[in-house]
Amino acid sequence: MRFAISTEGDFVSPHFGRCPSFTIVDIETNAVVKKEVLENPGHHPGYLPEFLHEKGVRSIICGGMGQRAAELFRERGIEAIVGIEGKINDVIEKLLEGELQSGESLCAPGAGKNYGLEKTECDHEKNSD
Repeated sequence: MRFAISTEGDFVSPHFGRCPSFTIVDIETNAVVKKEVLENPGHHPGYLPEFLHEKGVRSIICGGMGQRAAELFRERGIEAIVGIEGKINDVIEKLLEGELQSGESLCAPGAGKNYGLEKTECDHEKNSD
């Protein structure tokens, strides 16, 4: 199965649309068979769900996303796993162990609206770390 993890450095990005890149991970029989990093091609309404669908992604993992984005992913057969934080390698380990579970989105409703158009930053709460 192919996963896309919103990535910022070595960590999961708080919002899928604003991440600098996606870590694409292919997992078969509880093992990583391929891992690559793709640059985020840009955040335009409805574009990323189609882009990742064309790449064969079946699940996206991120800190947060809005309801409309989650619906666009569902329409393309892509599961959205939100509320995820931490290092990319730790997230992959949890995937392999079957322990990664979706939680509450880290972004408030409407926090990402219009990002990539006029907006340059998500309105999610900043982590104090």
